[in-house]
Amino acid sequence: MAYRDWGDPRRTLAVVENLMRAPLKEILSTLSGEVSDLVQHKALIMLTGDCPKSATWSHGEAPLTENITTAEMAALATHVDVGTPWFGRARLAGAPRPVLAMASAPPGSAGALLALVPQDGTEPAPEVLALIQQLWDLATVRVIALLPQAVPVDLATPWMANSERARVVADLTDEHAATLTTLLGVLRTRTLDDTAARRTATDYAVSALIELRAAGEDGQLPREETVQDAFRRLCDMLGLLSRYSNVALEFSTPNSPQRLIPSEIAQVARTTARGTVLTMLEQGGVGRIRVGWQTEDAELRTTVRDDGPGTLAPEALAMHRLADRVGALNGALEVDAVPDWGTIVTVRLPLTAPGRPRVDDPLGSLNRRELDVLEHLVHGHRNRAIAQQLQISEHTVKFHVAKILKKLDVASRGEAAALARAAGFPAAPALNGQLY
Repeated sequence: MAYRDWGDPRRTLAVVENLMRAPLKEILSTLSGEVSDLVQHKALIMLTGDCPKSATWSHGEAPLTENITTAEMAALATHVDVGTPWFGRARLAGAPRPVLAMASAPPGSAGALLALVPQDGTEPAPEVLALIQQLWDLATVRVIALLPQAVPVDLATPWMANSERARVVADLTDEHAATLTTLLGVLRTRTLDDTAARRTATDYAVSALIELRAAGEDGQLPREETVQDAFRRLCDMLGLLSRYSNVALEFSTPNSPQRLIPSEIAQVARTTARGTVLTMLEQGGVGRIRVGWQTEDAELRTTVRDDGPGTLAPEALAMHRLADRVGALNGALEVDAVPDWGTIVTVRLPLTAPGRPRVDDPLGSLNRRELDVLEHLVHGHRNRAIAQQLQISEHTVKFHVAKILKKLDVASRGEAAALARAAGFPAAPALNGQLY
């Protein structure tokens, strides 16, 4: 059936109905059948941040699906922006091959990546890419709706709240990724003989199991930690990643080491830093990563800087997940990447325990950085002026504007500004003078 047949509303509605009725285990096979006339393909592979049982699902030719790894999919996720189809060459099943990839992150989801391996290396037409992206968005919604029913009884509690579910799964995913990255580094190192490498890998695996069993004890942590103790735990968490790898991991000593901060904030700062380091490593071409903490007035600022290819974008699925995790605590995450120079990821978290926004506050869902950008929108400033004033890139400004429009459920910058003015925001001008 040709692409032109998709212009028939009955055809399109039938496809949507099939996707929305598909059982959980048949969603990928159903999607594969529906898009086969658009792009002939060998396999479909999904990487999901929402399923605690399996991160990678697949459908298609066994030689491909049985050999594609979660690590390969995670590396691909660093290149794919949410809502924007990507076509290029990526390493899957141990070899570079043409790939069509797209990411979706509906509300309540940690996000999902779809990789489609086409029969040939021809890039589909833009209208075909857009259509498959929409179908993938629908399929992701279906997956999110069905997953709670498939979770074992002993895992039912985290599924009661979408945000908590996403946080738990994302933290566990990063924890497992860190362990696997460390084990691979040990097994590949040339500084240990086979016996020593096996012994070291076993020790790390046992330590990881002990840490996993102790994960449920986080609720017994003191309500506050000193910055020094919290940062030391981060160093311990990340230290193993570089011990047997070619990447140098450096840490900047935090200021105000004896200052007390909420343990919940410290925990999110640690897991976000770990997720950022793992994402940077998955890019490849990284030789050095530097991690630092600074406390400023009422916020904790984490800075992670690499010397890699500088290709990470705020909209990349891997960064989207981290940004949502930080946003849940009214924090903000910024990505500034310069090709061939590296990437700087800055995370700002308020040093107060998170609270629920007032139900009567239309801006209650926005984090601090989004409020900063919204203030400039109210005054009609353009992206370039906002970027200069906030000392971030225009690309990052566009990312924040998109998040603001989505959270406020408005269609334009003007509508967002009007809503803010109606709520009495801001109390004072953002800039002195007019910027162009």
